[in-house]
Amino acid sequence: MQNITDIFKIEELKKRIFFVLGALAVYRLGAVIPIPGINTAALQAMFQSQAGSILGFLDIFSGGALGRFSIFSLGVMPYINASIIMSLVQGAHIFPVLDHLQKEGETGRRKIVQFTRLFTLFLAAFQSLGLTLALTQMGTSGNGPQIVTNPTFSFYFITVLTLTTGTIFVMWLGEQITERGIGNGISLIIFAGIVCGLPAAVRGMVKLIQIDEMSLLAGLLIVALVIVITGFVVWVETAQRKIPVQYAQRMVGRKMYGGASTFLPLKVDQSGVIAVIFAVSLLS
Repeated sequence: MQNITDIFKIEELKKRIFFVLGALAVYRLGAVIPIPGINTAALQAMFQSQAGSILGFLDIFSGGALGRFSIFSLGVMPYINASIIMSLVQGAHIFPVLDHLQKEGETGRRKIVQFTRLFTLFLAAFQSLGLTLALTQMGTSGNGPQIVTNPTFSFYFITVLTLTTGTIFVMWLGEQITERGIGNGISLIIFAGIVCGLPAAVRGMVKLIQIDEMSLLAGLLIVALVIVITGFVVWVETAQRKIPVQYAQRMVGRKMYGGASTFLPLKVDQSGVIAVIFAVSLLS
């Protein structure tokens, strides 16, 4: 407890913590602002029926923003996809321009970041249009109420523009958290989106126990299973394969230097959850 209170005695660290909290609050505020022209009741009913599908999985990463069709519905997914595609293109050496930029050091890295941002803009606009068209077709193909109340050209234009702008803002917000806050901004935004759904899940489980649709033992087993799985994931993420490295000895004057042995740490799970996110985005 003393260590936690000591954190707020450091002025610079305190400013960074408050900046992260403020930025995440702005993100959560935008995640609950819906886009006009959407029948929210029909949309929520559709997402409840698609809880175990790809749409439900993407809704978890967006912190429920996709289920509300808010201005931050796409979240950071286009930026993550653009970053992964750019990394794959660089690794495959498809474009010589990118290979040349990689060799330019910090200047080349900044240019690659600019290319990634432009690619994010393209993906965000493409995914926004696809998501809007998909919701319109879902509402008209069934017998239930329409999700899009008035699917005109102005609705498509405003929706695509709003979703694309929201993605660019979230990308900028993540970069600001990285520079002026603590940790990786994009990871914190994804974490905040996932964690915000935990209270509703806990309330739902407690309600099921109260109405005897779930036993107390089953609830405790679920909690224990979540803790065990979380611990296992953390263990895998922190696991390393230590590759021994032996430095050769060298003679400097009349003295012998070097010859020390160390190791090269390689993560067991190099890709982490990025591969899962990218695969789900492609399938969606």
